[in-house]
Amino acid sequence: MFIKYVPRTKLDIEKYNACIYNSINSRIYAHSWYLDIVTDDWDVLVLGDYTAVMPLPKRKKYGLNYIYLPSWVQQLGVFSRSDIDENLILSFISKIPKKFVLVDYFFNSKNIFSSKYVTKRTNFLLELNVSFEEINKGYNKNRKRITKHIFTDYFLDKKGKQKEFLDLYVNQDLHYKTHKDSLEKLQNILNKNRHSVHIWNIYKNGELIAGLLWLKDDFRITYLLPVTTDQAKKENIPTFMINELIKEYQKTNYTLDFEGSMIKGVADFYKSFGVEKEEYYWYRRRLLL
Repeated sequence: MFIKYVPRTKLDIEKYNACIYNSINSRIYAHSWYLDIVTDDWDVLVLGDYTAVMPLPKRKKYGLNYIYLPSWVQQLGVFSRSDIDENLILSFISKIPKKFVLVDYFFNSKNIFSSKYVTKRTNFLLELNVSFEEINKGYNKNRKRITKHIFTDYFLDKKGKQKEFLDLYVNQDLHYKTHKDSLEKLQNILNKNRHSVHIWNIYKNGELIAGLLWLKDDFRITYLLPVTTDQAKKENIPTFMINELIKEYQKTNYTLDFEGSMIKGVADFYKSFGVEKEEYYWYRRRLLL
C-alpha cells in the first residue's frame, strides 16, 4: 500500500477531483475548488494512482506546521471508490508527515476507526427521494403544526444578493464575533461557483429578515449557513426555509445534510424534521517537540 504526500502545487487536479466525485463518500468540502477557497493552503495524501485520497488543510504559525479545521468545512478524511476499512484509514494517518506538530481534523462518516485521539460528533441527514407529503409525515407534532401555516407575508428570493446576505450575517453575528479569517472565507464562498453555491433571502415588507447559504453537488444539499433575525425566529422562518428547500428537491436522489450540531437546542430542531443521525470523528493529536 503506497501512500505518498503530494503538495497542492504538484497535485493532478483532474485525478484528484475524479476520485472525490466518484468516491462512495463524496463531500463537497473535499473538491479542489472549495478547499482552495476555505483553506490557507492544503496538500494531499494519495494512495497509488489516486485510488484514494486524504486532503490536509495546513497552516504555519511561529515556525510550526499544523493541520487545522477550516471554517465552513464539516467532514474531510479518506475518500475512495471502494470500501474504506479501518486499516486503510490508519495507514493514511500514519503517513501524515511528522513536521505537523498538531493534527486537528474531521473525518467523514464513512471513516470508522478506533483511536484514543478521536471524539464522536453528530450529523443529521434527510433523504429527499419521496414526496414532501411523505417527508412531512416524519416531522414531529410541533413541526407539522408550523408547516400548516401559510407564509403569505414573506417573499423568498431564490437568487439572493450576496452583499445583503453577508450584511445580515454580520449584523446578526455580533454576539458570536466570527473571526475575521472566517468572514473572509465566507465572502470567497459567496463569490464563487454559482452552480454549487446558492443564496436564498427572505423579506417581509421589503426588509431582509432571513437568509440561507446552501451548497449543492450531485449527491447532497448542504445546509451551510442559515441567518435569521430574532423576529424571524419567532415567526418560524427557519422552518419555512427548510420546508421550501425540501419542496424544491423532493422526489430526487439528493440527501439534505443539516451539518448536525452539538448544541442541544439546534440538534432538537433538526431532529423535529424526522432526520437520520450519523456520526463522524474529530481527530486531534498533538506531537511532542
